[in-house]
Amino acid sequence: MKNILVTGGAGFIGSNFVCYMLDKYPDYNLYVYDKLTYAGNLDNLRSVQDNERYKFLLGDIVDREMVNQVIDDNQIDTIVNFAAESHVDRSILSADAFIQTDIVGTHVLLDAARDHNVSRIHQVSTDEVYGSILEGLFKEGDPFEPNSPYAASKAGAELLVRAYNETYDLNTVVTRGSNTFGPYQYPEKIAPLFITNAIENKALPLYGDGLQVRDWLHVTDHCSGIDVVLHKGVSGGVYNLGGGNERTNIEVTEMILQYAGKPLDLIAPVNDRPGHDRRYALDSSLLMSLGWKPAKTFEESLEDTVKWYQNNDWWWKPIKDGEFKEYYEQQYGDRLNSS
Repeated sequence: MKNILVTGGAGFIGSNFVCYMLDKYPDYNLYVYDKLTYAGNLDNLRSVQDNERYKFLLGDIVDREMVNQVIDDNQIDTIVNFAAESHVDRSILSADAFIQTDIVGTHVLLDAARDHNVSRIHQVSTDEVYGSILEGLFKEGDPFEPNSPYAASKAGAELLVRAYNETYDLNTVVTRGSNTFGPYQYPEKIAPLFITNAIENKALPLYGDGLQVRDWLHVTDHCSGIDVVLHKGVSGGVYNLGGGNERTNIEVTEMILQYAGKPLDLIAPVNDRPGHDRRYALDSSLLMSLGWKPAKTFEESLEDTVKWYQNNDWWWKPIKDGEFKEYYEQQYGDRLNSS
């Protein structure tokens, strides 16, 4: 493993992974291939832009010709696929882009990996493929029951990965990550949205009763989990990647306000979204058997994340004052005004 193509590497988890890998492995070259849609941002990679082992390549994973050229020109031997439309609310508004990027794009990457004898392709997936679980923990062999167009698109991508491993003996691995948070996360997701709204003394639009349960994972721990599976996972292996930090949305919201030093009356309940899963929870023992575990507690990680957004408004203020503003008004405006 030497030349790694990181698709979607200018996004939240992808960019953190690139920085993590460049720092940890001095012999690896990281090639970021990203379409730079609304959530792709080269500012996420500012800290490594002068690193001679990093290269950015603009492109879409659906573009078969471009994908093959990039792999050939740069002698790519490993692919880590982060490229995806990933926001549930946007998938409810319009699923087209999710089907194209998440399913068709993954198909293109699998074909290219096979054609160019790529030694390993790592598909970054999500716990949402399982659907909701009221009790117990999801294990890797549990059936898929996706409840949103986003989750269905990620499940479809995974099935293609499995098929290419079984049919063509392509060396694939999959990680199913839980709710991830940390620096450089686009502010449509609950943690960065609520943190930045709190900083600006704006309402925090909490869906429904706020009792939905998520398993929270800091992005650095997510990156280290992918690293372990990339190097130690068996071909065809699927690994749950959860933080073991189950919290209700209302708990997380109140903790954010506490760490930000803001009052609880900023919480503004809004109507729940359609198909909102009640609880996600993962059994990550298979991954832990490979030597992985989270580095910090949830409380430490969340407090550090709040501090990061407080100290880096240069990054998120232009986003929230720009294109995101129209989406936010469309998604929450009427519900906030009527709450």
